[in-house]
Amino acid sequence: MAEELWDAVIVGAGPAGLTAAVMLGRSRRRVLVIDAGSPRNRFAAHMHGVLGHDGLPPSELRRLGRAEAQGYGVVFHDGTVREVTNVPAGVRVTADDGSAHQARTLVIATGLRDDLPAIGGLAERWGKTVLHCPYCHGWEVRNQHLGVLATSPLALHQVELVRQLSDQVTFFSAGAGDLSADDEKRLAARGIRIEPAPVTEIHGPAPAISQVALADGRTASVDAIFTAGALHPLDEFVAGLDLDRVDTPVGSFLSVDRTGQTSHERIWAAGNVVDPGANVAMSLGAGAITGGVVNARLAKEDTDTALATPARVS
Repeated sequence: MAEELWDAVIVGAGPAGLTAAVMLGRSRRRVLVIDAGSPRNRFAAHMHGVLGHDGLPPSELRRLGRAEAQGYGVVFHDGTVREVTNVPAGVRVTADDGSAHQARTLVIATGLRDDLPAIGGLAERWGKTVLHCPYCHGWEVRNQHLGVLATSPLALHQVELVRQLSDQVTFFSAGAGDLSADDEKRLAARGIRIEPAPVTEIHGPAPAISQVALADGRTASVDAIFTAGALHPLDEFVAGLDLDRVDTPVGSFLSVDRTGQTSHERIWAAGNVVDPGANVAMSLGAGAITGGVVNARLAKEDTDTALATPARVS
């Protein structure tokens, strides 16, 4: 049985993937979206900083986006992708259920995974009282006693942002390495308390936090914690294509241009899978750019094919 050929297969139905799907669907492209149903922000009850949708549950944005895409003929397949290989028509996308789909173009919008520090009580509070983005979640915990749990030297930037939310901030600095005298001076200037002992466990009836246990046996009290996990882009299924990557301070990511195109002429990537700092609004914009550019590439190819095809004689 011949495999169906799609104009585009999009892997991932978060903000970037759904926006790209709508752009392509509205351009009358044949689009298949393969989605695992596990978006990065599924742990959060509400999203913020998205104009016109402030406070909307992330699941509701996905529901609305999926319905809009289906209204333009976009087809959805629930599951994950096992691998992507090259074929003459473009690429073949093989899903975890064994189904294979050929596509002229591929958009990777699978996002990333936050691998949290192995500290008891941290994971079950993720997205509630253990947070990562001051812009996404900070207002909701303003004026409370906030902790910043360092996992790298980048936490020194994070703690400055958190200080804007409250004048009660404790910096659990062990994960940041040795602080310089200048670092300590900057923190002290803002009244930020430095706690050098490593954090070993979070106590309290989740999602609330009553105490933070420290390695030296002491405890500290905070109401919410900001931290950062190790970032793991969900792009293993294209590993066999040996696409160009770029090393960043937070990990290795696929290398893309401003339109999201990778080093492969038929593969694009958008959203957190290539931009870990992108919030929902930024991912929506990235998906719109990528969807438009993919359609333009297909339109050019359609014209090139028409020119190369002998005219029919009636």
